[in-house]
Amino acid sequence: MNKAKTPDNAMLPAANTSAEAIDRRAVAGMLMKLFDHWRLTTEEQLDALGFSPTNRAVLGRYRRGEPIANSRDTLERAGHLLGIHKNTRLLFPHNRDLAYAWIKTRNRAFDNRTPIEVIREFGFAGLLMVLAYLDRARGQ
Repeated sequence: MNKAKTPDNAMLPAANTSAEAIDRRAVAGMLMKLFDHWRLTTEEQLDALGFSPTNRAVLGRYRRGEPIANSRDTLERAGHLLGIHKNTRLLFPHNRDLAYAWIKTRNRAFDNRTPIEVIREFGFAGLLMVLAYLDRARGQ
């Protein structure tokens, strides 16, 4: 199987592999649970996934168990969001509350913005910035 590494060394199928290579339904469920833990607003969730603010129905479909969109952009964003989660859990192994709150905590490294504000402001590049920061924090 053709695999592509994400910055956190997690493996996701490359975009040119078959849809069966990844359980998109499971990914959607993981993201919805993660967004709940992070306490993201609907607008923050849509921005993180790269969807229009008027496309609120997509989140409802994912919460009902429909698979995440089979687009390269959406799958890569999902991988990066899950990578951010993985890194915060590894950085704060004994404090889940801190790991979950980190995404909405102001950070000097981001000019006193929260990581979710960076993601919303810079889009896909913001996801990469936040993930790279966490990778550096973990010594990766």
